[in-house]
Amino acid sequence: MIGASGHIGTYLVPRLVAAGHDVVAVSRGKREPYSPHGAWRQVTTVIADREAEEADGVFGRRIAELEADVVIDLICFEEASARELVTALTGRVRHFLHCGTVWVHGPSGQVPTTEDRPRRPFGDYGVKKAAIEAYLLERAHRDGFPATIIHPGHITGPGWVPVNPAGNVNPAVFQTLADGEELVLPNLGLETVQHVHADDVARIFMDALASRATAVGESFHSVATTALTLRGYAEAVAGWFGREARLAFLPWEQWRTTVPAEDAEITWDHIAHSPHCGMAKAERLLGHRPRHTSLEAIAEAVDRLIVNGVIRRP
Repeated sequence: MIGASGHIGTYLVPRLVAAGHDVVAVSRGKREPYSPHGAWRQVTTVIADREAEEADGVFGRRIAELEADVVIDLICFEEASARELVTALTGRVRHFLHCGTVWVHGPSGQVPTTEDRPRRPFGDYGVKKAAIEAYLLERAHRDGFPATIIHPGHITGPGWVPVNPAGNVNPAVFQTLADGEELVLPNLGLETVQHVHADDVARIFMDALASRATAVGESFHSVATTALTLRGYAEAVAGWFGREARLAFLPWEQWRTTVPAEDAEITWDHIAHSPHCGMAKAERLLGHRPRHTSLEAIAEAVDRLIVNGVIRRP
């Protein structure tokens, strides 16, 4: 597993170990999993700087020399990186799983968006991830390379700040709602976000592994079954603190001037996409259903932020 100590790996590694797999975790070794687990004592750790080793043209060969049956790539962001890895692994692995993003779709049109909708990605991240997906599926369909792509939404769980009701990751938005103060949202607060618990992402990777025959050559969403409007999300969070949300609204061009530039940039990325993706394909082909609703996943993350003192209870 490449990038094993991040959001997804925190939950996926223990699941793989419990299922009897021998796991090799490849990472830079600079971060611990978000939640401790005894399974990590059974994992072989390989320290690798992917960017540096790709520049030297050795990363793909190094992964191939591990002689894995399955390779899970959680941190591929460039088509050239995918090409190097696929070239090195062709004929040497039974299954290759890549972590993509629902950003490959671009803005929602018909909702819920299905995996077979025409792609209209925008922004550096979405465009590059769409190119990687297109390359992997082309290799799978043309050459039989055993690729599967999983497209998560806004990954959420204990240990990090979830995308908030203003569409960015500033924890002060949660504090404003907890304190019963007025929160100003862009436009009418009707754009959408779609979270997914990191453990549900781990589960769909496990389900794809268990259903290799139907998973190879396919891409699957990994999101909660419903999306949230910013307005509805804010109202729910306020309710957790015994408050009624006090909301105000401003047109985008005015709203963006009321927050730090970084927050505005992140919010724009989320509301311009306004994802609302469907999970029917994953259920039909993999028997997978997410266990957490968006609000359940977010609540776990917010509870941890309270415990850590990032958000103060009124």
